[in-house]
Amino acid sequence: MFKALLLTKTDTPQPQAAITELDEARLPEGDVLVRVSHSTLNYKDALAITGKAPVVRTWPMVPGIDFAGSVLESSDLRYKKGDAVLLNGWGVGETHWGGLAQKARVRADWLVPLPTGMTAEQAMAIGTAGYTAMLCVMRLQEQGVTPEGGPVLVTGANGGVGSIAIAILARLGFTVHASTGRLNEAEHLKALGASELVDRATLNAPGKPLQKERWAAAVDSVGSHTLANVCASVRYGGVVAACGLAQGMDFPATVAPFILRGVTLAGVDSVMAPYARRVEAWRRLAAELPAALLAGNTTTIGLAEATEVAPRLLAGQVRGRVVVDVNR
Repeated sequence: MFKALLLTKTDTPQPQAAITELDEARLPEGDVLVRVSHSTLNYKDALAITGKAPVVRTWPMVPGIDFAGSVLESSDLRYKKGDAVLLNGWGVGETHWGGLAQKARVRADWLVPLPTGMTAEQAMAIGTAGYTAMLCVMRLQEQGVTPEGGPVLVTGANGGVGSIAIAILARLGFTVHASTGRLNEAEHLKALGASELVDRATLNAPGKPLQKERWAAAVDSVGSHTLANVCASVRYGGVVAACGLAQGMDFPATVAPFILRGVTLAGVDSVMAPYARRVEAWRRLAAELPAALLAGNTTTIGLAEATEVAPRLLAGQVRGRVVVDVNR
């Protein structure tokens, strides 16, 4: 038996969420059984728990789009008992039981080895959000963005993706501007590496198709009008890495930035990213993101606290990353 946060469908959009004792036999099929040590509470998890969006596709569901732990059993030769592993994405927490539980059974293809020198708790302090942030940075670099080109804007700066993106970019020598609605968090954002704050109110309403050229590149986790205004404000030849939709899935923009300034809108997906790219992203995170910085950007909660924290995360009341110790 093991404990899990189990979501059960109800007659309302909000599911029933309860800490439940489950038999291992109820776990879905997979090649590898993992004893989960830590998971996280991501934006998508909060949507699933609160029912604010139809994230869950099959019921009942254990949410948690990522986790870290150790292998208990494996029928795949790539993993053996005791191996430290982590998982991000692949529909876990949506169509396949996820990480907000003490055990998980998944396909071996979905796992990657925990980087040497990184603990499970540190991996989840980074989590899918931080892993996505690294994929965004890699995308910008592959498009030729360099520190010498000018400042890089990060939207949703106090969120999981934004906060880690700021830290990574700053340590790579970039000048980072941080867009946030919580300007009272200036000290925290500057400690992460931001040199200038931008009030998100200047970006989240309808704007002109082309605006003053301000940034050489951007990492956007917000979408909608914010993404449209960012594209309209990027310098000639600039690049915007888009990975989220906190404001909305719509993109109310024109082609002007792309055909008049040669701006590139580069999509970043973390859910189905190929194995080699995942491993490279985690290798770089282990090498380039100081553990001390993670500690100051992370709150750790117990499994039973996830349902209380989820609505606060959606309301923008949570700073940085939320790690869930599933055994607490």
